[in-house]
Amino acid sequence: MPLGGAQATTFTWRRTAPMLLVAPLLIYMLVFYAIPVISMLLRSVNEPTWSLANYAALPDDPVFLKTFSITLNTAFIVTLATLVLGYPVALGLVRARTMAPLILIIILLPFWTSVLVRSYAWMVLLGRHGLINEALLAAGMIDRPLRILNTPLATQIAMIHILLPYMVLPIANALRQIDPSLARAASGLGATPWATFRQVTLPLSMPGVAAGVLLVFVLALGFYITPAMVGGTREITLSMLIAQQVEQLNWAHAATLSVVLLATALGIIAVFYRLPGVGHALRTSAR
Repeated sequence: MPLGGAQATTFTWRRTAPMLLVAPLLIYMLVFYAIPVISMLLRSVNEPTWSLANYAALPDDPVFLKTFSITLNTAFIVTLATLVLGYPVALGLVRARTMAPLILIIILLPFWTSVLVRSYAWMVLLGRHGLINEALLAAGMIDRPLRILNTPLATQIAMIHILLPYMVLPIANALRQIDPSLARAASGLGATPWATFRQVTLPLSMPGVAAGVLLVFVLALGFYITPAMVGGTREITLSMLIAQQVEQLNWAHAATLSVVLLATALGIIAVFYRLPGVGHALRTSAR
């Protein structure tokens, strides 16, 4: 074979080999995920007949409006709380060189336990006769048990615990990429530690903050197990309403709500990906 032909064959193989390696996964995802999801979502427009009637009815549905509002409010509170709690942890993870492995293990502990188990644990902690109420009663701080379980507060506390690592890791990755010489230069110019943090560290870590906010908010939008177990049925989220509609075999309405939830998540992702550095922070947060 001529040298040019061998080079062309090698070049062609290098271009097609990655696609051949990825092809089994793509076929699997298409057959067992994409096609079922698309067929489910199509029920929102083809049942009982092809129309947009299911979507037109949503603005007049008080249950949907209230549930959607609760879902957005819960996601916002959880995201804000994880940001407030997670940024100092990420900063400590980056700056505490010797303790970094231990801090990382503590951060990753929730990943090693099932969400179902963690939700049951919060039910034990937050119940009327749980550890928190028993401790408050023993300390004389309250006269009778507080109602914490099956409230929005319980849902938010449990979701913050579960989603906190998704906020810490992108921020920690962004902090690691900041050149330490910048902080030393700012200090040499007379900046205080707080001024250095406010004018150097915080602005340069904003891509990681935006990536963490995106991850937590989108995950919180579709959370089901924890709100269903810890929050109860008084104030349900959109994912819980979808599950109720499926149990009632109201497939068209469940599909419509699913499309709304999916469109909301995709819209938020599209907006955040336009922010500088967010895509890179998401791609490298697991390093």
